[in-house]
Amino acid sequence: MKTTLRLVLAAGAMLCVGLSTIAADQTAAQQEALRAELKRLLPELPISAVAESAIDGVYAVQLEDGAMLYVSADGSHAIAGDMYALTDAGPVNLAESQRAKRRRELIAGVDVADMIVFAPRAKPRAVLHVFTDVDCGYCRKLHNERQALSEHGIELRYLAYPRAGVGSPTYNHMVSAWCADDRQGAITHLKQGEAVADRTCDNPVAAQYELGGMVGVSGTPSIITAAGELIPGYMPADELAKKLGVL
Repeated sequence: MKTTLRLVLAAGAMLCVGLSTIAADQTAAQQEALRAELKRLLPELPISAVAESAIDGVYAVQLEDGAMLYVSADGSHAIAGDMYALTDAGPVNLAESQRAKRRRELIAGVDVADMIVFAPRAKPRAVLHVFTDVDCGYCRKLHNERQALSEHGIELRYLAYPRAGVGSPTYNHMVSAWCADDRQGAITHLKQGEAVADRTCDNPVAAQYELGGMVGVSGTPSIITAAGELIPGYMPADELAKKLGVL
């Protein structure tokens, strides 16, 4: 009797696994079909991901610039904007949760060696990725607080975002900083309005500028937390430390 029961339970478990696999395959197929239909209807639409949403029959379509569309399964209708879950604790922005996840994934794909890093002496208690421009006033203000951030145990990792675009004078200055033997010193001089030696090399400045657009950067500084939250603009060191829970 016990042997029979074990066989029945095992068969049931295998059936559940099989049904789950079939359901996952069907969902993946539906997502790919929707992606194909959207590309047919809107060939220039820059789709980065398609996923199920919190509403049955509606898919969340994330664009490369971080914008969200909510699209019917057949691709015939779309709503642009954020979706909120209305909970007892208050509204939860589901679209921003998806954007934060995407930011984490994109930032994780960047080699730290391609960033200009200002780290505290001790093990960091928090890490901030900052898209910066050396000619931006508020970027300079944040840079002047790097010591205060370090004292709070916060590691500052710079990514390049020359707002004037690739090929601009600011872009060339930032290439020189990324190609310098002392990158920390070079970017500090530039943020103080001082000249640095012109340098060129195989560098990530253009790629990081493009990445900024993908994570939703529209100005500098743009600060991204470990959770993937985007903080647009300058925030004093103490406020950042409080927000990160290290003060």
